[in-house]
Amino acid sequence: MNPAFILLESPHWKDYALLDSGDGLKLERFGKYVFVRPEAQAMWKRTLDSEWKNAHAVFQPTGEESGGHWDFKKKVDEQWDMHYPLPHSTNGLKFKVMTTPGRHLGVFPEVASHWDYMADLVKKADSQPKVLNLFGYTGLASLAAASAGAQVTHVDASKKSVSWARENQELSGLGDRPIRWIVEDALKYVQREAKRGVKYDGVILDPPKFGRGPEGEVWRLEDHLPGLVAECRNLLDDQSRFLFLTVYAVRMSSLALAGLLDEVFANLPGKIEHGDLAVREEGEGGRLLPTAIFA
Repeated sequence: MNPAFILLESPHWKDYALLDSGDGLKLERFGKYVFVRPEAQAMWKRTLDSEWKNAHAVFQPTGEESGGHWDFKKKVDEQWDMHYPLPHSTNGLKFKVMTTPGRHLGVFPEVASHWDYMADLVKKADSQPKVLNLFGYTGLASLAAASAGAQVTHVDASKKSVSWARENQELSGLGDRPIRWIVEDALKYVQREAKRGVKYDGVILDPPKFGRGPEGEVWRLEDHLPGLVAECRNLLDDQSRFLFLTVYAVRMSSLALAGLLDEVFANLPGKIEHGDLAVREEGEGGRLLPTAIFA
């Protein structure tokens, strides 16, 4: 199999915008608030000036992994709502965001392209697809799949994240959709499902670089990703529709991810695509800022 390289972006955000980037930073608008966050991929010079000075908060990192604190320049609500206009959906997704100690705000805008693509695949299915979302975080991929008609199993090791995801389900008006919310270590859950002989139509893999399970299980992406992908192979068959794998903040090429999938899924039909997830700066000739890789 010869994996194809592609670039994915989501052009129809309204509540989110990348205003500018450069000098190792990115200037973003989440709803009505503007934030400055570190971004190693932004190696060029900034093009704006006054907008940076008007940011509501700046994240100040420390030397620790994801460590740091927010330096608030203006008042910011403890939490606020945002909206994403998911294709094929009347109301789209509505969800809450907030500043967190780890520089994130509860949504990764670059993966919205996956939501669009997955929702389209689910809509085209002949029957109700079963989708597994591992490291599901605040549930937006789960909600995108459920809104399109999928039966979803959402797995995350953090009770707080799963609670947040369930709040987003209610905000989006999807309280009646079939979503199972499970607090568990992703690898343990996959292994148990494989022993039961359970199959899924689609798997979403969005692992962190480092994390801990609910019982202290340690996750290191470079060490544990190959084993987890191999276990996920047991949940898919030749009738399955997709597996999305997204990786952030690592010194790794999307070619490596594609090679891993090519090896593990060699005896299944279909094709492998890999590349960058990116967000585009506002304005004419806006630059593309790559923020993650996928396969």
